[in-house]
Amino acid sequence: MVQKQQSDSIDSGDSLSKGEVFEVLRNQRRRYVLQYLQQDSRPVELGDLAQQVAAWEYETTLEEVTPEQRKRVYTTLQQTHLPKMDKSGILEFDSDDGVIEATDRARDISIYLEIVPGHEFAWRELYLSLGAISGALVAALWLEIYPLTVFSDLAWLGITAATFTVTAIVHSYYERNMRLGHGDQPPELSYGSDN
Repeated sequence: MVQKQQSDSIDSGDSLSKGEVFEVLRNQRRRYVLQYLQQDSRPVELGDLAQQVAAWEYETTLEEVTPEQRKRVYTTLQQTHLPKMDKSGILEFDSDDGVIEATDRARDISIYLEIVPGHEFAWRELYLSLGAISGALVAALWLEIYPLTVFSDLAWLGITAATFTVTAIVHSYYERNMRLGHGDQPPELSYGSDN
């Protein structure tokens, strides 16, 4: 396991506030670091990490990353981003050996990492709409408005339950695919390549 180099790191039993999480994650390069670390639970070498982050940033393959691009990423990771993430307890960075390892806290913050594309219909609005439609359906059935009375109340209950269940399954599947650590590249890049 990676040895801690900073004694002022936060105890892993403490949880980060939302402000601390967002401060760490507001930088794309740090999100890329988490993406890479969440693909594999083993400790990683700083050089390998820098190579992959550079490939994502410059939208190229690992083999096509230039030495200058790699060095630029390597230097800022080593001097700025990894120490900040280490201090927050999101990862452990051994600066002497150049080894990085994700902590349990890195996995705990995944709830904050869902990528929501700009043109997407927000899930909360979909669920709110489904709730409003269900309420209107209940009122219409109570008032016995035709043609809703063609089906029994139990049939409408089954249709409503099936609609919510299918929507939740689709939402869960979609959300899983839009999280860091899922797939070969960050969701920011995966989503962009579909357009």
